[in-house]
Amino acid sequence: MAASFQGIAKLLGRLSPSFLHPLRQYRLCLQRLRVGPGPCLSPFVPPSHSFCKALSLQDENATQATEALLRYKESPWDYLESEEYIEKYGTKPVWEGYRRNHKGGIPPQKTRKTCIRGDKICGNPCPLCRDPNIIIHYQNVKLLQQFISPQTGMAYDPTRTGVCMKRQKKLHEAIDAAKDHGFLPFQIPYVEFSGEDYSNSHDAVGSTSPPQSLASGETWYKWYSEITPDEKEVAKVKKTYKAYLK
Repeated sequence: MAASFQGIAKLLGRLSPSFLHPLRQYRLCLQRLRVGPGPCLSPFVPPSHSFCKALSLQDENATQATEALLRYKESPWDYLESEEYIEKYGTKPVWEGYRRNHKGGIPPQKTRKTCIRGDKICGNPCPLCRDPNIIIHYQNVKLLQQFISPQTGMAYDPTRTGVCMKRQKKLHEAIDAAKDHGFLPFQIPYVEFSGEDYSNSHDAVGSTSPPQSLASGETWYKWYSEITPDEKEVAKVKKTYKAYLK
C-alpha cells in the first residue's frame, strides 16, 4: 500500500507540484507508523486537518510534561510531598544509589562540570539534573536537608552525592540563603565571658606610657649616647653619599 502511494506521488509530482506537499506529509506519517501504531488520514484532506494522529498524541504528551514542570516551578517543595516522588524515591535521598558511568574501576576524583549543555543532556546525568521536577530553592528545605550532614551541619562532598559542579554551587548558595532566612538551623560556637577587662591586663596590650621630657642635647634613649660608631664605616658612608653631603 505504501509503495503504491509512493509511485502515484512521483507521477503526480511530475505533472503538478501542488500534490507534493500533502503526499510528503502522508509519507512521513507512514514512516512514523512503522515505529508506533496509529491510524493515518488520507493525503488529500484539507491542510487545516492533521495528517497523522500520532503527531497530536506527541503534542499532548509534550503539553502534559510542560504543565507538570510549570506546576512545581512556583512551589518546588510540593513535589517532595507528591505521590510521584514517593513512588520514585520513597523515603531515601534523591542521590542514594546513584553511580556515575566511568571508565575503569577507579571513579574520578571530581564530578563533571555540568550535565546539560544547551539542549543536550549527557547519558547519565546527576541526581539533580535527571529529574526536571527537582528544583533547587532556598525554601525547599526537605531537598536541602538531604545534602547536609546531620553531624557536622556541612554540605556533603559532591564525590559522595554525585552532583555536578554547577548544581553543587547552586546548592551551596541555596543552603546559605536558607540559613540567612531562618529556614535551616545552624550552630554558633559558644564563648563564655568571665567579665574581666582584658584591655590592660598584659604588657603586650597595655596602654603606651607618656613620652619623656627631653632637655637640650639629650638623646631619646640613654644607651644611644654611649654608642661610638666605627670611623672606617663612617668614612665609607661619607664617601658613598659625598654628592649629597655638600
